[in-house]
Amino acid sequence: MADGLRIAVIGAGIVGTACAFFLQRDGHRVTLIDPREPGTGTSFGNAGVISQGSVSPVGTPGLLLKVPALLLDRTSPLAIRWAYLPRLLPWLLRFALACRPARVEAAAAAIAALTERCDRAHDLVIQECGLGDLVRSGGWLKVARSKEVLLDATATDRRFWDRFGRRYELLEAADLRALEPALARDLVAGLLITDNRYILDPCAYVQGIARGFLERGGTYLRAEARGFAFEASRIVTVGTTAGPLPVDGVVLAAGAFSKRLAALAGTRLPLDAERGYHVMLPHPERTLGRPVYSCEHGFVMAPMAAGIRLTGGVELASPWAPPDDRRIRRLVPLAQRLLPGLSGEILSTWQGCRPTLPDSLPVIGPSPVTANLWLAFGHQHIGLTLGPLTGRIVADLVAGRDPGLDLSPYRPDRPI
Repeated sequence: MADGLRIAVIGAGIVGTACAFFLQRDGHRVTLIDPREPGTGTSFGNAGVISQGSVSPVGTPGLLLKVPALLLDRTSPLAIRWAYLPRLLPWLLRFALACRPARVEAAAAAIAALTERCDRAHDLVIQECGLGDLVRSGGWLKVARSKEVLLDATATDRRFWDRFGRRYELLEAADLRALEPALARDLVAGLLITDNRYILDPCAYVQGIARGFLERGGTYLRAEARGFAFEASRIVTVGTTAGPLPVDGVVLAAGAFSKRLAALAGTRLPLDAERGYHVMLPHPERTLGRPVYSCEHGFVMAPMAAGIRLTGGVELASPWAPPDDRRIRRLVPLAQRLLPGLSGEILSTWQGCRPTLPDSLPVIGPSPVTANLWLAFGHQHIGLTLGPLTGRIVADLVAGRDPGLDLSPYRPDRPI
């Protein structure tokens, strides 16, 4: 493999860009394909948290009981576009089955196995791509106006943190004010997940990895991947809007938009989109030192280079449905109550699609039917956290190296 393989990576979000970076680092001739610039899709709009503390699956037994009340509350973290419900029902049924206790326990163990390894992969891209100025330590803070609310909202997380050795600290009112003096005085309880880091500009972070990839000889093709040409059970050409691209291998990492291309290559998966929104607000005179999550209202205020990013919640709808940002705008007054001095001026709004499978686990591994296709998508709320690690794992698989963990929970042909 002196000259490496010709590999196309489809999708230039954090996962695809990291795959391209690690594959190129191994000496492969890699072309990164996306109709948009790297990092400007779903990876653009997250809360910026590199989260070792993310262990709990999206679905838990307690969540199912709360769904009716959440759907009736116009400021709750959950919304459904009812016209999409008939198409969504098969996914929802699988999701409900995945909320059974035994499956939740297994999913948590599988997520923990990934997140406990995420920092080393981030450290490598931070060092090699010169991204240290974008990264801050200090943890991630959850806050509430009563200790009872805080303990209830974090009960599942704390159980898994204790099980998997994640560090956290419960804070009383005085400790909370010392840590984040800009927060409202009526917040009396906090929980700090101590080892989490955060990124001041997630888009710039992805673009920094892309820059490192390109500087080492990688190729970026701004085009849409439309399909594949096969010989026997191998892809020989990726069809794109810029013309055919001959390949020796393909990595599919197009997030929520991977479903159609995976099916064209013979793998059908119940992938759907958890649509997310954010608004950007100007930094107040006294601002935050770390991302802060409201246990009462289910949103995050994340300090970014350009201001405070207010984000949170899930909208279940078609990935192609037009945005409806009324719900995220309704959260602005609630955020102002938590962070006095926060302006109600909205600098910008954004909507993106988190790729989620019903069992809350990503697909990472070789296609079960196409010999030279590797799948890397479905990272739900922790794509930023797991992007570099996924890139490293995919490079290991292509090279035939042991990735250092059991990948069976993430295989494409697992029961979902």
